[in-house]
Amino acid sequence: MAVTLDHPVADFQAQATSGQLVKLSELRGQQVVLYFYPKDSTPGCTTEGLDFRARFAQFQAANTLIFGVSMDSLKKHENFKCKQDFPFELISDDSHELCDLFGVYQLKKNYGKEYMGIVRSTFLIDKDGVLRAEWRNVKVAGHVDKVLAAAEALHRG
Repeated sequence: MAVTLDHPVADFQAQATSGQLVKLSELRGQQVVLYFYPKDSTPGCTTEGLDFRARFAQFQAANTLIFGVSMDSLKKHENFKCKQDFPFELISDDSHELCDLFGVYQLKKNYGKEYMGIVRSTFLIDKDGVLRAEWRNVKVAGHVDKVLAAAEALHRG
C-alpha cells in the first residue's frame, strides 16, 4: 500500500552509499527527507542534489536527514556523491520497492516514447515516522527552498 499524508510510513530498509543500511524505524527522533530522482549525473538531478547540498546545514539545524533515492546502482551513487561532494547519502532502489511504496515508479512519456521510471518527488517524514508533506512531479527550480521551509516549520512545531 502506498504512503498517505498524515499516516505512519511503513518501516523499510534500503542500501545506501557509505555502506549504510537505512532503516526508517532507526531514524525515529529525526525528521527525514526522501527525494526521489530519475538518474544520477543528469542535469536536473545534479541541480536538485546541489540545491540540497547548499541547504544541508539548514536541514541539519531543523533536525532533518536527507536521502536521495534513485534506481541507480550503489557504485553509480558513490561516484555521483563523490563527484558532487554531497554531504548526505544516496539510496539505491534497483528493485523499486521504495519507489512503489511512495508511488513514484510510474509510466512516463518522453518524445512520444512510453517507459516506466521515477517521477521526481519529495517526501517529508516527521520524527515519529509520519508522512507530513509531499511534493510530486517536482520542478527543480526553487523546490529545495519549499522543502526546507516545511522541515523548519515542522521542527518548530
